[in-house]
Order: sequence, then structure tokens, then C-alpha cells
Amino acid sequence: MASKIMKGSGEILCEGELEKRSDSLFQLWKKKRGVLTEDRLSLYSGSSDRVKELRFSSILKVDCVEHTNKYVYFTVVTTNFKEIDFRCTGKSSWNAFITLALIDYQNRRALEGFRRHRFQGVASEEQPESEEQRALSP
Repeated sequence: MASKIMKGSGEILCEGELEKRSDSLFQLWKKKRGVLTEDRLSLYSGSSDRVKELRFSSILKVDCVEHTNKYVYFTVVTTNFKEIDFRCTGKSSWNAFITLALIDYQNRRALEGFRRHRFQGVASEEQPESEEQRALSP
């Protein structure tokens, strides 16, 4: 079951077990330990220290595919349109946690872009006119 932890800078938003469908021919479900932070989902395999990171900068969206009595099946779609299938117990709500964290990340990036664009516009307005620009003005 996923557990929510208080949000802070770089802190864990959610941690727990979820399953990822393998890319192999048989497409088996493999248990992973997931760690969700404000900019990525890290997946740990079993007892090994191998980690796969899905950074939100490379995620386009999260699609909820199906709810059953036992599992919620969902797909993470990357910016290069690769689909990664997951499932979790309905109680853990991994799909909701990931979706909300992704939206929060995308909103922060949009605000940063707006502020950067606005700051550049204000900075260019404040620059003194060159003699060349004044000569061209009517």
C-alpha cells in the first residue's frame, strides 16, 4: 500500500509497492518499490539496488485504463510516446499520486517559463536606446 508523506523540497510524496508490466514476450507483471518525488518516479527492482527513473520532464501523461475489484491498471505515456503499463491495488492510488505530482510539475514549469519570458521582456524594455535606434525612430 502506498503511503503519503508530507511534501517538501525533494522529499518523498509517496512510497510503496506497485507492479510494472515487462517488455518481454510474455509481459509478466513485476513487483517494484516505487518512490515518488516532485520531479520523478523511481522504481526499484526486488532486492537489488537497480533503479529506473521516470523523470516528469519525459512524461506526457498518465492514462487510467481499468479499475477492477483488486487492481487499478494505468499507463504512463512518455514524451516520445512510449507506453509503460502499471498496476496497483485500488487502495494505494498510485495512479492518482503520479497524476497529481505530474500536474504540479507541469504547472511549476509553465510558471517558470512565463516568469522567464516576462522578465526578459521587462529587461529588454529597460535597456537604453542606442543612438542607432534613436536615429531610426520617427
